[in-house]
Amino acid sequence: MVKPTLLVLAAGMGSRYGSLKQMDGVGPNNEAIIDYSVYDAIRAGFGKVVFVIRHSFEKEFRELFSADRFGGRIAVDIVFQELDYLPDGLAVPEGRVKPWGTNHAVMMAADAIHEPFAVINADDFYGAEAYKTIGEYLMQLGDSTNRYCMVAYDLNKTLSENGTVSRGVCGVDGEGNLSSMVERTQIERMPDGKIVFHDGGADEELAEDTPVSMNLFGFTPDYFEHSRNYFKTWYEANSGNIKSEFYIPTMVNKLIGDGTSSLRVLRSAAQWHGVTYKEDKPALMAAIERMIADGKYPRDLWK
Repeated sequence: MVKPTLLVLAAGMGSRYGSLKQMDGVGPNNEAIIDYSVYDAIRAGFGKVVFVIRHSFEKEFRELFSADRFGGRIAVDIVFQELDYLPDGLAVPEGRVKPWGTNHAVMMAADAIHEPFAVINADDFYGAEAYKTIGEYLMQLGDSTNRYCMVAYDLNKTLSENGTVSRGVCGVDGEGNLSSMVERTQIERMPDGKIVFHDGGADEELAEDTPVSMNLFGFTPDYFEHSRNYFKTWYEANSGNIKSEFYIPTMVNKLIGDGTSSLRVLRSAAQWHGVTYKEDKPALMAAIERMIADGKYPRDLWK
């Protein structure tokens, strides 16, 4: 049975948060969220972790997240996402400074990953149950193609008390596969307890257990070729907008919409934690202390 790989998207600079939050210590021994993600992936049977970063902070990142840090328990590789890393024949439009988005980041790992893999955000704390769930699914895929998966969370377990959030609201068909994924912005819990989103029109209420994507996806290596091919089409349509981004849901919706692929929605009852805003950090640190007290993690993660 082939062990899956964990692909960690860590190239973002955390503009809203105000610092390079991928490396920010949140555990009792200054562990970053990435440490807990890798720890959970090892326990779930993953065999390798690949980080997508930028050259601008390569030195600092390598000093922290080398194979030595993880005690040799998992293979480590690093790839880079840069603005000019584009398919042949494409160029960076004049004035473009914004990165190309999450699916462009995934594309950077094409030469490093040759087995089923999970994709995560570096700054999201997904919980051990999520890695176990997606790891088990990926291990069953073998040489399958076009059979993907994602872990969906209940919306009420992904909110921030410090501001609005954006979430991919998922539609699920009778067979448990994704039928649609729509990005909803400015989601928050109102004073009356209802969860609503303000997408520019009238406020619309969302159910507490609405399944949402937190960018925890599982793919097989054929996804890289699909992405490379479709990026050219997307580029032609969007290169005039220097702030447009090639997101994972953009690619997923295309493949599902044209019948190329199916994507199984794996539900998680776990509480998601993140640091969308700097004010979220104390709550995350307190949650980690509770999980340590409950025996879910050792106090010194890599001792």
